[in-house]
Amino acid sequence: MASDLDFSPPEVPEPTFLENLLRYGLFLGAIFQLICVLAIIIPVPKSHEADTEPSEPRSGEARKPKAAAPSTNKRPKKEAKKKR
Repeated sequence: MASDLDFSPPEVPEPTFLENLLRYGLFLGAIFQLICVLAIIIPVPKSHEADTEPSEPRSGEARKPKAAAPSTNKRPKKEAKKKR
């Protein structure tokens, strides 16, 4: 009976290329998520240059708004002439 028991380790196939790619991709995704969470938790000090710029108008804001284009749905009314 003791000779019937097999205590050898089970055969584990070598991981394929796609399995390795998936494993390392998951590791990279987890590291990216940790970096994103740390970026939210840890505050970044603002420079003094950024504090003075908001009082100046930006180049995009300095433009004047465009005149409203006439809508294409409204057509000028035609005058009907009676020929009687």
